[in-house]
Amino acid sequence: MEKIIVGLSGGVDSSVAAYLLKQEGYRVEGMFMQNWHDTTGLLAGDCPWEDDLLVARLVAHKLDIPLHFTDLSGPYYERVVNYMFREYQAGRTPNPDVLCNREIKFDLFIREAEKQGAGTVATGHYCRKETIGKNGKTIHRLLAGTDPNKDQSYFLCQLSQEQLSKVIFPLGHMKKPEVRKLAGSMKLATAFKKDSQGICFVGKVDLPTFLQQKLKAREGTVIEIPAGLPQYRERTTGQCRQWAEKGDFHFITRPWTYDPGMGTPVGSHRGAHFFTIGQRKGLNIGGKEQALFVIGTDVEHNLLYVGQGQDHPGLYRRGLFIPAGDEHWVRPDLALSPGEQAPYLVRIRYRQPLQQATLHKTAEGIHILFDQPQRGITPGQFAAWYREDELVGSGVIQ
Repeated sequence: MEKIIVGLSGGVDSSVAAYLLKQEGYRVEGMFMQNWHDTTGLLAGDCPWEDDLLVARLVAHKLDIPLHFTDLSGPYYERVVNYMFREYQAGRTPNPDVLCNREIKFDLFIREAEKQGAGTVATGHYCRKETIGKNGKTIHRLLAGTDPNKDQSYFLCQLSQEQLSKVIFPLGHMKKPEVRKLAGSMKLATAFKKDSQGICFVGKVDLPTFLQQKLKAREGTVIEIPAGLPQYRERTTGQCRQWAEKGDFHFITRPWTYDPGMGTPVGSHRGAHFFTIGQRKGLNIGGKEQALFVIGTDVEHNLLYVGQGQDHPGLYRRGLFIPAGDEHWVRPDLALSPGEQAPYLVRIRYRQPLQQATLHKTAEGIHILFDQPQRGITPGQFAAWYREDELVGSGVIQ
């Protein structure tokens, strides 16, 4: 009987995953990971890890399975939290959940499970895995979950073939209401517990307060950029096509850039590194015909650029660039070589509907050109590309 360790987080998804595996005849054990101690910036009412551990113990007792405990808070801080601080300091917006999965849940957690004699782990993620043979090699396909409202494949976009070879996703074919109903019928302690929100293992935080542990507040100027800048007109659909045909993808994929002379000072802020592209809240500037949105940040000079209205052209781009060192192929056998291109479905954030795009591989990296302009392309975030329902690769947006 194969031994499997399930990452019991104190939530309903991992609880049901453990139950299903036990029903299938596996020798199931649970493991609770403590990855965070500090409460700086946590919003009132957010559950501390002690509460989650208590619930995980209740679930393990109900399912009659052992529960192991491991403290990974040191590596989590080094690999995930410090990464967050570095990215915000550099003016980028990181995705700690993606890094948490790559570095903690599907790396250190797997190692801890192996110490307990388990070669396979399971989580409550809503995604699927399919194993196929190709040219005499075993290939693991990462597939979207059946529930379109809960598909979490995007958060696993940085996993490797080795990591996928050691994991099972029991909930991949289920929908969330089914999971809740099953947990209720089993009278599991997690049946009606709310889903966790916020930063992976940290919780829901007031981000500026959290970041001020390392990043100092510094007053700077907010500059409003008009919608009629010449650079916006330069990147029309026809011109984009012409530049793409010439192979000059940088014209299309580079971010918008600004300088103070392009706009009008309209207020102040407490640190450009606390803001991200597309952000509306926290500007505290009124008196405008339409709401202001962040369209650019300059952390070096501590300047924040904003534009009026959700349709401001500074919020939209036709393409993005991923440097070669930041591209990752879940399916290395499908990796593009310099000079090649291929159509893919792409998303640039969790739950964004998949967008039609073409990947162009050059020696410098991957240029992604979308069929339609995309709102809020943000440096530091991950772009993930799919072929139908399979996540094939991903990379950090420059």
